[in-house]
Amino acid sequence: MTATDRSIELINAAAQAAADRLAHDIIAYDVSDVLSITDAFLLASAPNDRQVKSIVDEIEEQLQKQLGAKPVRREGDRDARWILLDYVDIVIHVQHSEERVFYALERLWKDCPEIALPEDAVKTRGKAEEHAQLNGSTEGDQS
Repeated sequence: MTATDRSIELINAAAQAAADRLAHDIIAYDVSDVLSITDAFLLASAPNDRQVKSIVDEIEEQLQKQLGAKPVRREGDRDARWILLDYVDIVIHVQHSEERVFYALERLWKDCPEIALPEDAVKTRGKAEEHAQLNGSTEGDQS
C-alpha cells in the first residue's frame, strides 16, 4: 500500500507552506505500510517557539485555503516545542530544533519511503545545523 494521491497533495502543500515560513530540515515519509491510522508524516523544525507557531499557522492556513482541509486535532500549542497537526490522511510534526534532535523521529521512520517534496522544501535540509553553527552551537529559547 502507498500513500494516496490526496495524502501526497496535502504533504506537498504543507511542505511548501513550511518552507515559506523558513522551516528547517523538512522531510516526509510514506508510513502507510506500517501504520493503519495515517498515510504520511511530515517533519519540520525551527530554532525558536515563535517560529514553530508561525510555521504551523501557515501550514494550517494554506491547507485550508488550497485544499479545503482542516486538522481534526492540533496538539502542543501551549509550549510550542512540538506541535502536531492531525489531518487523518497525514500527520504533521513541527518541532523546536532541540526536540527534533532529542526525539529523532527520522530514526523511527527511516525504513519508510521518503516522499518527494517541492524544491523549496528540499533546500531546507541541513539548515538546522547551519543555523546552530552560525549562532554558536545551541541556542536557548528566544520567544
